[in-house]
Amino acid sequence: MGKREVSNALRFERDFSVEARGSRQVLRATLRIEAPIVFVPQLRAHVTDASGNAFASSSVETSYFNWLPRGTYRLEILLPGALEPGRFHVALEALHRHAMSDVSAEKLEGDFIAGAQSAGAGEPLQWMVEAIPPAASIHSLSWKKGHADWFYRHFDHAAETIISYLLGDSPLLRGRILDVGCGDGITDLGVALRTGCRELIGVEPFKQYERLPGILKENNIPADIMPPNLRFMAEDANFLPFPDDSFDVVLSWGSMEHIAGGYLQALREVKRVLRHDGLFMAAPGLFYSNIGHHLDEFSKEPFFHLKKTREEIREMVLNTPPKYIDRSGEFASNEQYWQWFCELNPITVARFEQELRALDFRPWRIALRTDGLVEYTPQIEHYPIQDLANIELYSSWINRKKVRA
Repeated sequence: MGKREVSNALRFERDFSVEARGSRQVLRATLRIEAPIVFVPQLRAHVTDASGNAFASSSVETSYFNWLPRGTYRLEILLPGALEPGRFHVALEALHRHAMSDVSAEKLEGDFIAGAQSAGAGEPLQWMVEAIPPAASIHSLSWKKGHADWFYRHFDHAAETIISYLLGDSPLLRGRILDVGCGDGITDLGVALRTGCRELIGVEPFKQYERLPGILKENNIPADIMPPNLRFMAEDANFLPFPDDSFDVVLSWGSMEHIAGGYLQALREVKRVLRHDGLFMAAPGLFYSNIGHHLDEFSKEPFFHLKKTREEIREMVLNTPPKYIDRSGEFASNEQYWQWFCELNPITVARFEQELRALDFRPWRIALRTDGLVEYTPQIEHYPIQDLANIELYSSWINRKKVRA
């Protein structure tokens, strides 16, 4: 963690008022966010009596405000209900995360007088925060929608999982990062903004990242959010156009299974461009899991891709209208779905581990998400339990290279 700095990304306006509301005192203030976005904003209120003794303190849970876009926000703080009549001092403080360090804004302080009506049952200090138009409503932001939302799953969940859960907020994330198979670029944007890395390059041969500006607009993200440390290139993971030892971190989130013709050459390229002791984060799709087919738009039958013949799957995909799921506005044709299915690499946990160890990657952090119940039928009884039960593999690896003398 870096040292605490003073932020100019958000600030309190100089307005400050307190008035009675029933048995409570209500403090009103305004918060202004100047940056295109701030992550994990926290609001704190410290109340002291005339003698300077702390009476109460409270803060919004950091998980509540995952991030907020540029705009003005109205704050109402219901002060503790058991304040005795007299003079009190309140100090408001705003903090947020920048480049994996905590930074704080200038405090807003003032005095108020609590009347006799303030004596009550001791209700705790409470916060109410709402956006002032034209700022987007807080309830319209992706992190309020949760895992059903594509943008949340990639900008929030995937980025945070990569940075903290799998890579442990490593200092290497401040260096050069490569994402192999970046897709629409949402996750790369989330990583680049949160880490403040020197550079993040996302490679994707099909240029899906060109859709990113439209996706941001749909999700109430300011257009000028794109940071100078992020760029995209239409390159093939099998032939990365970078010198040896170019990157401190390489990412692959849901991409290895989509590399047509196999992914071993891509792994060799990852090893080549990643520095000695660099970190490789890999979350490959597991083909034999219940979601390994990537065809949820066509059937919810458990393990249908292992039960049906190839021709039956082809017939279903090419002749069934897809029930589109949220993919941030991407609507593929039936023919594209069939092509993607045919190109899937049959990755398993055991095989993937064996392949990475053979390249002298050392496992660092590993997490598995498993199916709650696998019901075997005659069509799938010959498949190994671990291949069917493992739904998702999240992993990070340390790259070991022979260091030249």
